[in-house]
Amino acid sequence: MSITSVRPSNRRRIRIPLVLAAACSAAAALALAPTAQAVTPTTATATYDCGAWGSGLATLTATDSGTSKSIKLTSTDIKMPPGTAADPNSITTTLKLTKTSGGVTSQVQFSGKANPGMAYPSPLITLGPLKLTSGTLAAGDTTNSLVLSGPPSATNWSLQIVTSSPTSATVPCVATGNQSAPFVW
Repeated sequence: MSITSVRPSNRRRIRIPLVLAAACSAAAALALAPTAQAVTPTTATATYDCGAWGSGLATLTATDSGTSKSIKLTSTDIKMPPGTAADPNSITTTLKLTKTSGGVTSQVQFSGKANPGMAYPSPLITLGPLKLTSGTLAAGDTTNSLVLSGPPSATNWSLQIVTSSPTSATVPCVATGNQSAPFVW
């Protein structure tokens, strides 16, 4: 047997374990990766009073990727007032919700700086996704609107919209009722 006939088979033997090792490594990574959790329902509506920016219905869409929980807010009732505009990704939005876990009620916050470019009289089409930034949510926890009495103010808000470019404004909003259905995470 010549040396040249041994080398090709040795190369094959080396490659097979490397391919198997790579496949096993990929399978292990997938097995350890968090799986997406189902939030039910995935959408709910809630009403907000945002003062000069309007009042009315907003749709909240919740998602749980397994590593990140987020909510997107869309509304055609909450609008930018005359003379205002916002560049893409220039609005910081913070949403406070009540959380119930094992009979104990607390608060969680979702926040983010994600929006399309907007200008008066276009409605606020989409704010978010807003990621969970304060508090924790475990499987089975529920969240609902943080309903507050009184008008929106710097210290009384359930939803806060802060625009920075080209118009600067801080817009507090209060939820005026519970969501059409609470989210179960």
